[in-house]
Amino acid sequence: MSYQVRSLRADEWPRAKALRLEALRDPVASIAFMETYGSAAAQPDAFWQERAERSAEGASGAQQIIAEGPDGEWVGTVTVLMEEAGTTDWAGMPVERLQGHLVGVYVQPGHRGIGLTEVLFDAGLEWAWAQGAERVRLLVHEDNARALRAYRKAGFTETGVTTTLGPDKGERELELALERSESDF
Repeated sequence: MSYQVRSLRADEWPRAKALRLEALRDPVASIAFMETYGSAAAQPDAFWQERAERSAEGASGAQQIIAEGPDGEWVGTVTVLMEEAGTTDWAGMPVERLQGHLVGVYVQPGHRGIGLTEVLFDAGLEWAWAQGAERVRLLVHEDNARALRAYRKAGFTETGVTTTLGPDKGERELELALERSESDF
C-alpha cells in the first residue's frame, strides 16, 4: 500500500474537519484529545476554515500534515504548532526555546501498526526543523499506552515533565531534540 504524506491545503478544510471529527470518536479520544466530539461538531464552518488556514501549506506558525491512502481517503494526521522561546504554550507551560509541538495525532485503526505514524512524524519534524525548532515535543496521557509506545518507537524520550490538563488529564512530556554535529558549534 502506498501513502501520500503532505501538508494540508486551506481549501481542504471540509476533509480536515471530517478527519478530526472521526478522531474524536476514537475509543481513546477522551484521553488523547483536549476537545470532545460534541464541542467540535458544534463549531461553525468559519471555525474549521480558519483552523485550516492557520495550519495549511505555507503557514509559518503551524502545519497540519495528512496521510492519504491509495484510494485518496485521508487516513491519518498530525499538526505541528511552533512555540516561541519566552512565551507560555496553550497549556500554560513555559517555553524555553523555539520548539515544535505535535498535537492532534490520529491514524485510522485499519492503518495503525504499519509505520504511518512515524512517516507523519517525519514530515512534521522536517517542517519544524526548517522553521528553526531546537526540539519537538508532545504530551501524552499517562494511560494512553498505545500512543506512548508509538512515540517512543519514533524516537521521543520522556523529559520528566508532567502536567495535569483538566480532570483526569495527567500528561507526560516527550521530546526529540535537534541533533547537531560538532561543526554546528
